[in-house]
Amino acid sequence: MIVSNVSLSGCAGVNSALCAGPAEGHLGGGSYRTTLTPTGNLIVAVCLGFIGTFGLMNNLLVLVLFCRYKMLRSPINLLLMNISISDLLVCILGTPFSFAASTQGRWLIGDGGCVWYGFANSLFGIVSLISLAVLSYERYSTMIAPTEADSSNYRKISLGITLSWVYSLVWTLPPLFGWSHYGPEGPGTTCSVNWTSKTANNISYIICLFVFCLVVPFLVIVFCYGKLLCAIKQFNRCFQALLCCEAPRRGSSLKSSSKVAVRGVAVNGPRRTNDFLIMVASLGQPAAAVPQLGPTFETTIDITKPPSSDTQQPVVVPIVAHIDD
Repeated sequence: MIVSNVSLSGCAGVNSALCAGPAEGHLGGGSYRTTLTPTGNLIVAVCLGFIGTFGLMNNLLVLVLFCRYKMLRSPINLLLMNISISDLLVCILGTPFSFAASTQGRWLIGDGGCVWYGFANSLFGIVSLISLAVLSYERYSTMIAPTEADSSNYRKISLGITLSWVYSLVWTLPPLFGWSHYGPEGPGTTCSVNWTSKTANNISYIICLFVFCLVVPFLVIVFCYGKLLCAIKQFNRCFQALLCCEAPRRGSSLKSSSKVAVRGVAVNGPRRTNDFLIMVASLGQPAAAVPQLGPTFETTIDITKPPSSDTQQPVVVPIVAHIDD
């Protein structure tokens, strides 16, 4: 009783989750009491049960489909599988312990289990986040590549997957060796990095973790997908037209996708003159200047019908060239 009272007075201002049940704290095997009411524990348990079950079934289904159908085994899908695996591991190795703790109102697997839970969830969570950043960069690099992406090249994706796991280990192993530490968080039914300690050792780790495992991946994702949105603006214009119930405005993006059809007809006359009739169809405005065909060519341009502002009818420009021998 004396030991319990001393423990309670010494840690009351440090972490309420640790001190809620001092008789069952570190001295009693690391079984921490939760600070929630029974109703609160029930609500948390229901939410964790739903998240764990849904996540397990969903990610397991993705893995089964990937293994069952060979057509899905592309490099980009391999990166998606890495995200699915990390999420599945959280559902198997993490969520059941917090679910059990919520149902019983206390942490059940002691100090070592708390450290394992905090490390595993941090590791798999950062792997998923870094994989999303790698995925966004892969889409961006494919867009700006001068040649078509090779769908059978697994080297770049494999490097990205390896990077996600190594990078995550670099930032989740230090608490195991003294730079900050893993412990109970919140109501005491989960464990993570110690967010509440005000020591220089802990604060420095929290700042680095926040910058390199949240801010940097987030900025990469925003930058890459921002560039992708700019690249598909031939879609932003149409989306705005849909919202305004009007035809999309014409622009350079439409001109670049115009199709040119060329038809040549040779006509032989007494002067051995060859006439070629070239029909040019374009969705954009007709060019202001006609390309020079040579000194012996006579060209006539007849715009039969001006472009309509509310339709996408092509503008037909017949060009008749006379070639004299």
